[in-house]
Amino acid sequence: MEHFLLLLIPSFVSLTALSEVEPMRLNLKYGADALPLEIQDTFHVDVFEPKAVVSLDDPAGALRAALDAPLGCLPLEDWRIPRSVAIAVPDETRPFPLKTLLPPLLDRLFAAWPSLTGDNIRIVVGGGLHVPADAAQLARILPADLRGSRVIAHDALHSPVLNFGTTSRGTPVEINAALGAADFKIVMGMVDAHQFVGFTGGAKGVVIGCGSAGTIAANHRLLRESRAIVGNIEDNPVRLDINEAGELVGVNFAVNVALDREKQPVAVLAGLPSAVMAEASHAVEELYGMSFTEPYDVVVASCGGFPKDICLYQAQKGLATAAQCAAPGARILLVAQCGDGVGDERYYDYTRRFADNAALVADFEKKPFAVGAHKAFLFARTTTRFTVVVQTDLPAATLAECHLTCGPLQRTVDSWLAEKPDARVAVITNANSTFFAIPPLFRNLVHSGQPRLAENL
Repeated sequence: MEHFLLLLIPSFVSLTALSEVEPMRLNLKYGADALPLEIQDTFHVDVFEPKAVVSLDDPAGALRAALDAPLGCLPLEDWRIPRSVAIAVPDETRPFPLKTLLPPLLDRLFAAWPSLTGDNIRIVVGGGLHVPADAAQLARILPADLRGSRVIAHDALHSPVLNFGTTSRGTPVEINAALGAADFKIVMGMVDAHQFVGFTGGAKGVVIGCGSAGTIAANHRLLRESRAIVGNIEDNPVRLDINEAGELVGVNFAVNVALDREKQPVAVLAGLPSAVMAEASHAVEELYGMSFTEPYDVVVASCGGFPKDICLYQAQKGLATAAQCAAPGARILLVAQCGDGVGDERYYDYTRRFADNAALVADFEKKPFAVGAHKAFLFARTTTRFTVVVQTDLPAATLAECHLTCGPLQRTVDSWLAEKPDARVAVITNANSTFFAIPPLFRNLVHSGQPRLAENL
């Protein structure tokens, strides 16, 4: 991580550097809109936001160039001509520009392999354990002209799967049968910081996006290990397990993007999945990796708007980022519209079994790993250490069932600051994508199994 810490020191701004008189005024993304926040100039405020960069003028052209010189493998034209192709793509919860990038990829496949027809191509929309994409969602995310290809919405609970064996860490590798049976397998997706995978991208869109519930649960149980932390892909057991599973499946090719804070592509990469993901992660580090010197008493974190705050289940990622820079006992205000509600019934049902989050954590830690319950555990791991309030459209009663407190953004922040006039304040504008780099001083402690200092720095 050392190579980008110095690059990212100017990635936040301090209120005292901006003005000695005027209050700070911010607009925080909330669904498709924004909410205003004002903080008086008497407080120390650091705003963490992604670097401002110039997005690609022609993402489709960038993809064509990437396909000409793929990373770690031969161009498509030099592969053995396959009888069938499957392309794993993300669902609506990921802002991947499918309408822009899928058509040129399909065109390249037909140009490289003229004997291929649309009947031989399957596009598998994978969302892991999310509710399978319906017709309306498919219409929103896919281009109108799919060159005759067939679309399949993956259902982790019910779709037929093929078994590709077991990883060295004990994960059964079961993948959507339409994808697994193809001669040539392609995965498309975005590379983003992930709280326990390290970074998304690479084979994850196949192994998790199009995997069975058993595969996902077995992989995600590794999140309890100390090296399963955001930004770490070198010795992260969750990420390494995904990479190994992708090799067992035979994922041949990846197209990954890095997106700016407006969700526009700034890099398009193609080639061997592990090589593409590793290269794209460097771009994501430079955009979203942050550092700070002292933790904060009050943290305001916007998930980054739609689709990052599409539901409470997805919004938890922003809360995890906020916890990384919060001082012991700090107060965190999470800004997440949650237009699609809670987002996962397993999480919702599990959470409601307990009187409080302390009881939930105790239960989760003594029982076999369960997907859905793991999200409740990740929420509870933060709410048992910090005061957390959520600005959301979810009913207060629903939030309370999840052991979370609903509160208006401005009024809540004002009340906290009134109680602590010397508060240090952090505002994170794109919390679902932002992460805080672990200083080298603490890396060995984290890797030796000590408490996850990344959550307390």
